[in-house]
Amino acid sequence: MKATCVYTEKKNRTKMRGLKLVERFKSTQVHALNSEGTSRRNKATGGAITIRSLVSKSKSNTTKTSAVANHVVPLELPSADSLEPSMEPYLKPINLVEALAELYHRQECCLQSEKASLCVEQFTLLRGLGDQKLLRRCIRTARQNAGDVLSKVVLSAWLRFERREDELEGLSSMDCGGCVIECPKGNLVHGFSPCSINDRCQCPQGTKQETSTKESVRLSLPDEENDISFCIGSEEIDCVRWRIAALSDTFKAMLYGGFAESKMRKIVFSQNGICSKGMRAVELYSRAKRLDFFCPMTVLEMLSFANRFCCEEMKAASDVHLASIVESVDDALIFIDYGLEERAPLLVASCLQVLLRELPNSLCNSNVMNVFCSSQGRKRLATVGYDSFLLYYFLSQVAMEESMVSKTTVMLLERLGECATERWQKALAFHQLGCVLLERKEYKDAQHSFEAAAEAGHLYSVAGVARTKYKQGQPYSAYKLISSLMFEHKPTGWMYQERALYNMGREKGVDLDVATELDPTLSFPYKYRALTKVEEKQIRAGILELDKIIGFKLSPDCLEFRARMFIALKDYDSAIRDIRALLTLEPNYITSNEKITGKYLVHLLSHVVQQKSQAECWIQLYEQWSSVDDVGSLAIIHQMLENDPGKSLLEFRQSLLLLR
Repeated sequence: MKATCVYTEKKNRTKMRGLKLVERFKSTQVHALNSEGTSRRNKATGGAITIRSLVSKSKSNTTKTSAVANHVVPLELPSADSLEPSMEPYLKPINLVEALAELYHRQECCLQSEKASLCVEQFTLLRGLGDQKLLRRCIRTARQNAGDVLSKVVLSAWLRFERREDELEGLSSMDCGGCVIECPKGNLVHGFSPCSINDRCQCPQGTKQETSTKESVRLSLPDEENDISFCIGSEEIDCVRWRIAALSDTFKAMLYGGFAESKMRKIVFSQNGICSKGMRAVELYSRAKRLDFFCPMTVLEMLSFANRFCCEEMKAASDVHLASIVESVDDALIFIDYGLEERAPLLVASCLQVLLRELPNSLCNSNVMNVFCSSQGRKRLATVGYDSFLLYYFLSQVAMEESMVSKTTVMLLERLGECATERWQKALAFHQLGCVLLERKEYKDAQHSFEAAAEAGHLYSVAGVARTKYKQGQPYSAYKLISSLMFEHKPTGWMYQERALYNMGREKGVDLDVATELDPTLSFPYKYRALTKVEEKQIRAGILELDKIIGFKLSPDCLEFRARMFIALKDYDSAIRDIRALLTLEPNYITSNEKITGKYLVHLLSHVVQQKSQAECWIQLYEQWSSVDDVGSLAIIHQMLENDPGKSLLEFRQSLLLLR
């Protein structure tokens, strides 16, 4: 679905409660009408739906609709020849069964350190099936087998993102929801931790330990004679020589080696990038080995000092302490610069965790995107080893879901390609970039991306190359490319579907029929045949054609098409049923011309269909449930939830239908 939208309500839209559908209806062109009676119509339309035509259906509703009687709703059917199937932005192997079997064998034989990466690869292969439970299981298994902090942070944030906001109501981004594999504190612990998905997190909630003061700590320390002073400006900081020497080999060599400082009682330390307050903190840390009584800026100064003088223990302690206090996006944006400059991996990971757990909202923050999008930003992350394919894979998926045509999406996919090392990673990155550039109508660049993906072994990207050539006015070249692919490999449904675009007349229909035989789940052939029948004035036959796929695959675009056909037949009850079912799947659905929301269509159609009481709805639901009419059941539950929002029994029945 194209992402740029005229509706401001989309900016604050709530996330999907039902199924998160991978397939979007992108390419159908719909001709809009204006209120002045523009007469331009597609030859295949069943007629535009107007308020006046709706009112004529029921004169009793004239008064109710008079306020909006002058508005005209553009809802025409496109011509069959204007349809194009969308390029699917995921890996599509020629033989999915063989690819999954080979991957399963590798998972059985791999080391634990490799298993998380293989689970992510499995997730990538399974995305085309659109089964969200299966995909979530892959990410969950990857998180269980992740050993490094960054992978834990990314996969945990990914699991949280897939839950959507309705499952996280009342929880801030850094709250622990009680699940071990999603706990933000547990993510910052390096190493493999055996845990089950059902294990509950035992991290402390809502209570903070009281921090000690420097004075109380000093009183609890044993008395030791100060035998060295560091002079910073006019101040002298008294220290214990052997404790300062114990901080690093550098100090040990300076204070006990052959340097002049080993003989000095007072050492001038003004030019070493630390203030007197910071040096007092270093002195106290050398004895107490604690940081909880220092302010963040002092700890940052200690971190820098530790880097300069190779004090590994103090650097690690400072890194851990600072990572534990990052709680908001503002904190993260401040601390991540210090973390990258001082090469503090845990602090950077903690900052990334906050930014990732705020997705998709953080995509709108230009400062956040500066961290990720530019080549310079990726190079900075590389200084701590975080220029990770997994990180950019997650970011790019969120960006694509938010907007397929934004500059942010393009930049993140470019960074994804730069981070790719394995063949499947390169194929995925270049193919997805090609799909985005195709949507942006940058056909030459899209062709180069698809060609790079094809070189990495992804044959489905050849269809992308053909599509870009077709868009550049080379249909015969596109036809030859797909035909040669079919000759060299075992033909699949998508190959025949793609070649049909470059065919005409009877050959086009034959290719689409074969595509359906090889892969009945492809929705484009059904839509094309349905519109062909509509052009022949056989609207009922077109509806029956769409019934074939809707019977086993609830595709929003097919439901929208069928609703349009019912409107052309003035069967408004069936039309509103399909639109309500569509809104259950995608509550924020906007028609393919991105001008009308599904909710607005329901509002218009509700003026000319008989309104049912809640009791009548229950009777109708029982009848449809008994006859296994899923579309009708979803539609009537949608209406009942409008009348009685938040009814848990209705939401439970809705969830059963969606799971089925």
